[in-house]
Amino acid sequence: MGFFAGLNEEKYDRQYTDRVLVRRMVNYFNTQTARLVYASITIIALAVIGAALPIVVSRMVDLIQGQPTPSAIAGVGAALVGVAFGLWGLNWLRRSLIVRAVGDVVLEMRSRAFRAAAEHDLSFYDQFSSGRIVSRITSDTNDFGQLVVIVTDVVAQMMQALIIAVVLFRTEWRLALLLIGFLPIIFAVASIFRVMARRVSRKGMKAMADVNAAIKETISGISIAKNFRQEESIFKSFDESNQQSYQVNVQRGFVLSLVFPTLNALGGIFVGVLVYVGGMSAAQGMVSIGAWYLFIMSLDQFFFPVLNLTSFWAQIQSGLSAAERVFALIDADPNVVQAEKQDVPRLKGEIHFENMHFRYSDKESVLTDFNLLVQPGENLALVGHTGAGKSSIAKLIARFYEFQQGRLTIDGRDIRTFDLTQYRRQLGIVSQVPFLFSGTVAENIRYAAPGVPESEMLRLAKRIGDGEWLETLPNGLDTEVGERGNRLSMGQRQLVALMRVLVQNPAIFILDEATASIDPFTEWQIQQALNLILKNSTSILIAHRLSTVKAADRIVVMKKGTIIEEGSHNGLLEQNGHYAELYNTYFRHQSLAYVEQMKEMVGK
Repeated sequence: MGFFAGLNEEKYDRQYTDRVLVRRMVNYFNTQTARLVYASITIIALAVIGAALPIVVSRMVDLIQGQPTPSAIAGVGAALVGVAFGLWGLNWLRRSLIVRAVGDVVLEMRSRAFRAAAEHDLSFYDQFSSGRIVSRITSDTNDFGQLVVIVTDVVAQMMQALIIAVVLFRTEWRLALLLIGFLPIIFAVASIFRVMARRVSRKGMKAMADVNAAIKETISGISIAKNFRQEESIFKSFDESNQQSYQVNVQRGFVLSLVFPTLNALGGIFVGVLVYVGGMSAAQGMVSIGAWYLFIMSLDQFFFPVLNLTSFWAQIQSGLSAAERVFALIDADPNVVQAEKQDVPRLKGEIHFENMHFRYSDKESVLTDFNLLVQPGENLALVGHTGAGKSSIAKLIARFYEFQQGRLTIDGRDIRTFDLTQYRRQLGIVSQVPFLFSGTVAENIRYAAPGVPESEMLRLAKRIGDGEWLETLPNGLDTEVGERGNRLSMGQRQLVALMRVLVQNPAIFILDEATASIDPFTEWQIQQALNLILKNSTSILIAHRLSTVKAADRIVVMKKGTIIEEGSHNGLLEQNGHYAELYNTYFRHQSLAYVEQMKEMVGK
């Protein structure tokens, strides 16, 4: 208990009853009705043919006791060959039908899980590891598919056991009653393992999710680890999660490995009792030798499905736990909730924060009674120390987070009434570290506007420094950017990210400027791209460059979630307040006058 308590459990995890899980899973198979009907017919045919095997053999035993003819023996042999081929053909047909149905269902479940993950707001990913989410979408959906295959196998065997039970009752009802009397003992033992198996299976999956999360995090940051020579450190981090998973799975394996041996031992005891009782009955002439042999042959085929049901119970519980984790991801409540989904026409871009209260957690408020009005077409620069609330304002405008009190209106309409898909089509966002997807420059530019022609991209690209930035790319727009854009310089990544927004022509533009140093020529190109976007949109600029700050229509200075100053660059400098302090700390060294002054000092 103590060891398991250390494993991570997500806040959105839920406990579903088996009945609820089964009902949810059955709903996924509604589109597979035809295949399931054919599979059911095949399963019934398999059960009949499988049950026929011991009957044919018992008849052969009775036949041998008399004076069998060669033709009779040949007939029995042909019947056995027919049973074998029938079992092979029907098993292949059943499995092919089930595998196709399960494949389609897993595809649908994985798609729904991925869509649910994609639609969750950013606050969801602030709380929960993306590696663990990936584990639910991939590993857990696959385990669910294995569950269905196992269940169909067990159902086929149970139907076969049912038919054999009918045959045994018709052959010798007293021995059959003794056989049935053993079942409650088997099911009682199996029910004990059921609770244990469900618990250890769920913990095993959580441990594996922790391993996936550790791998994803360390691989994503491998370049930083190498820069600081921390390969051994990241291995230790992974090894810790891996060792935890190992210990959990050893305990899980120990519990699950007890199931089949225990039940097999019980089955062996029951078989011994039945062999003795049946042999004594045959010796006294109460049953024929063929009937007694039918019982001996049927015991294995009767008990095997029952033992399978109980021994596979661990895998069934594993599949149910997997389904539970996937459904928990799909059912997780969103933090950002829209009151309505109204159509969003072309926006003018007026943004109004009214008495806004916002916090990421209950521990600390970010914005308190915050008020800000941004006029349509205005270019607003937000400046302040880290933690002042600048990025939070941008995230609230993008509706990535839910605020707790107050109102946020766009063009006078409550942002909570918008259809978010339509609204975000009119947002252009460039983050501090521009993210590029693997592919070409053109594919990344088209990300927000898939239909834009190459001629339009070239036309816009040439308006940025006469297109010289394209000439620095080996294959122009067809240049491969690599994973996360690592084949491009930081300046090139920013230009591609700005081009992606430029072709979108947004009504509202949000820029969280990168703090990385770039050469003056690239900065001039970036500023040109910015100017093309700014003249057609309302812009919120979280500024780190002096050129961006000076070009803004208004500068808002923030400190601890409140506005303490606002105005133009020169006007704020004259006030000699917080902005002047920020300017001397962050911006002054970027000014041409400062550079010239430094040159003069070095020359002296």
